[in-house]
Amino acid sequence: MALIGLFAPLLGTVDPTAISPSRRTRVPSELYWFGTDMLGRDIYSRVIYGARVSLLVGFSVAILASIAGLAIGLFAGFMRWADGIVMRIIDGWMSIPPILLAIALMALTRGSIGNVILAITVAEIPRVARLVRGVVLSLREQPYVEAAVANGARAPRIIIKHILPNTFAPMSVQATYICASAMIVEAILSFIGAGVPPSTPSWGNIMAEGRALWQVRPHIILFPAVFLSLTVLAVNMLGDGLRDSLDPRIAKRL
Repeated sequence: MALIGLFAPLLGTVDPTAISPSRRTRVPSELYWFGTDMLGRDIYSRVIYGARVSLLVGFSVAILASIAGLAIGLFAGFMRWADGIVMRIIDGWMSIPPILLAIALMALTRGSIGNVILAITVAEIPRVARLVRGVVLSLREQPYVEAAVANGARAPRIIIKHILPNTFAPMSVQATYICASAMIVEAILSFIGAGVPPSTPSWGNIMAEGRALWQVRPHIILFPAVFLSLTVLAVNMLGDGLRDSLDPRIAKRL
């Protein structure tokens, strides 16, 4: 899927935004592999270019949410005096479902890929923060951390040298799940008209445009839905593989 998105200009047959009223709602054929939509645009090209939007949103949200959640989790987990304050804020933050929070944030801004990434990132940060905070709480009681404290090491040095490296494994696994979740949320936002602009070829936009003709032209929704499902499944399987390889207890059993 990453290669499909990267080489979309070479794989796409025509311009995904080219409108041709004379070829509206064509069924899949040798000329139009996935058919055409209500405006005569080639669905195959739009689906191929849609991979770029979904993967860009997924990877960007995973990276940004991991960085922000890591900073919050390290601060809350290591600084005992701040733990209660920060975690109560996180609990209130997490009480709002991510999709509803993303919709509310998008309602305050105009539709664009950057705003979609920012809205979903804000909704996903608490998941990373709670995970990192839990890891830090267990690590700060380890003998090597207590030894570093006894030797007079400062908090920044302890965090960077002893705690931060041990958070990468669980955070990497969590990042893959956030990536998959972000792609689904982006598709939902685009489907309801609160995501990327309708002119941008994304899987959510394609499905939204084809829902009126679902009963007579199901292929308009079918192909982007299949690509979205396969991509989310692949990212989740990647997360499961990372968990199995990075967790020494599971790796030993395997």
